[in-house]
Amino acid sequence: MVSAKTVISAPTGLHARPAGELVALIKSFEGSVVKISTAARSVNAASMLSLLSLGLKAGTEVEISVEGGREQEALDAVRSFLETLA
Repeated sequence: MVSAKTVISAPTGLHARPAGELVALIKSFEGSVVKISTAARSVNAASMLSLLSLGLKAGTEVEISVEGGREQEALDAVRSFLETLA
């Protein structure tokens, strides 16, 4: 398992459109389980509803953890996605 922390940079946070794009990205890494955690809770990031339930706003720190195949590649892709949201 690998993990890293990052901060949501998008002024609008993570809303439906980018959440859907993130889920598609995560599902492209078959065999990997990606979780996104805040200080309050952790969710399976392959579920759009779970992601949206975190209420990720600009400035929120999250921890991304990946277990399974292509762990580092998946972690880097998800972190990059979250850090470059506009």
